[in-house]
Amino acid sequence: MTLETIDIVIIAGYAIALLGIALFVSREPKGHDKNTEDYFLAGRALPWWAIGASLIASNISAEQIIGQSGQGYAVGIAIAAYEWQAAIVLIIVAKYFLPIFLKRKIYTMPQFLDQRYGHGVKTLMSFFWVALYTAVNLTTVLWLGGLAVTSLTGWSVMTAMAALAGFAALYSLYGGLKAVALTDIIQVVILILGGFAITWIALDALPAKGALGGLGLLWQEMPGHFEMILDESNPAYSDLPGIWTLLGGLWVLHFSYWGFNQYIIQRALGAENLGEAQRGLAFAAFLKILVPFIVVIPGIAAVILAQQGMLDGTALAEKSDRTYGELMSFAPAGLRGLVFAALIAAVVSSLASMMNSISTIFTMDLYRSWKPDMGEHHYVTVGRVSAFSAMIVALFLARPFIGGFESGFQTVQEYTGFIAPGIVVVFLLGFFDKKMNAVGAFTALLGSLAVNVMLKFGMPDVPFIIRIWGVFMLSIVAAAVVSRMTTPPEEEQTVKLGDIAFATTMLFNTLAMLTVAILIGLYVILW
Repeated sequence: MTLETIDIVIIAGYAIALLGIALFVSREPKGHDKNTEDYFLAGRALPWWAIGASLIASNISAEQIIGQSGQGYAVGIAIAAYEWQAAIVLIIVAKYFLPIFLKRKIYTMPQFLDQRYGHGVKTLMSFFWVALYTAVNLTTVLWLGGLAVTSLTGWSVMTAMAALAGFAALYSLYGGLKAVALTDIIQVVILILGGFAITWIALDALPAKGALGGLGLLWQEMPGHFEMILDESNPAYSDLPGIWTLLGGLWVLHFSYWGFNQYIIQRALGAENLGEAQRGLAFAAFLKILVPFIVVIPGIAAVILAQQGMLDGTALAEKSDRTYGELMSFAPAGLRGLVFAALIAAVVSSLASMMNSISTIFTMDLYRSWKPDMGEHHYVTVGRVSAFSAMIVALFLARPFIGGFESGFQTVQEYTGFIAPGIVVVFLLGFFDKKMNAVGAFTALLGSLAVNVMLKFGMPDVPFIIRIWGVFMLSIVAAAVVSRMTTPPEEEQTVKLGDIAFATTMLFNTLAMLTVAILIGLYVILW
């Protein structure tokens, strides 16, 4: 399988157009140097359509297209719960959470934690998010994107990952969020067109009359792949545990990702106003409904295509993440270039967005706290250097961190789930519980991580979605109780953050409650 001349022309045209537009929108008026608000928040001037498009382009990455197509092949439509529940969460976030964030004029999610709980919680979460985005999110997108490019071009995976990383850095480092968000409009159009094209081609290749007939054939021949609630006998039950998929920990993952995740919320923070931000999230919610039709349905179709010998069923059985790359072989010359460009669009958009979020948190929450009196140009330079450095680190971590797992999509969900319960508890109680304090926040964050890890290895047969829900419920109770057992928030605010006695007291109470949480977790495991 090779790319023909027309395919290469289409891909090259896409790349040149994207770079040209990125440079054009990144220009600043004569005499105006790009400051931190310009670079990290697009000058707080993003319209709703750019916000919505950028959210989807950033979210629908290699882990979505490659991972969910593979899950469509192995599991079926049940994996679409991730997309359709996300649409509901986006509306809730737009209505209730965005007004709080935009009113505070923050750059990052850690800044909200700083205002609500103090410097310690902010610093902890800043380090965590930089590490998570670099070691998990960037590596997953690079690895899965590299696999897809390799299946079509024959390049080595490392070469493919390096090419994707270089392209993302080339168009995003100079312009920052503005370049990323405005070029994401092009990315989304190409992504949706290319996605629907591969869906149509896969369905049309089935032994039925046309693509619509192929969809009907799937429904008739593979009813098990169209079940949203899996039975315990299903091999994928551990990843999608029946009714708990709709009622349990998946909601925790969604609120952590769509509500309190810098990588996502940064677009809304760069909006012209609250109304534009809310309309942008509503637009993104609408687009999320369409996602399963362009990533999951082709994966289901691949099952029958493999049975008929039109795809390598043995290879797909060994590694379901190869499904989308194999499906691209059905696209004719020209259209194959469009589909390939769509895949590149998804990957590089996500990479660029993650780079920008890493640089924002590192620069504004960690570096500026260390050197607070530097100039705006200096901080922008630090942001660019930190983004590039994170990409280099992720490039070398991708194979050892992600390459050995069966499903990259499920892997990143489980890794994120180790801390997601604590994050959601800290933000929700920060909004709605006036007595929630820094000690309670540390208890939720550290306790949820510790208990999650213990249960992961102590009770490995418990599906991670159920485990996350249980840890979330335990964390919210522990955080509320600890906050009421320790210094009230009103008194905390009178103590300077640099006061040694305050820091020691907070640390003592946190460690005490963390010990209790660990003991409870050990009891559950041993029992």
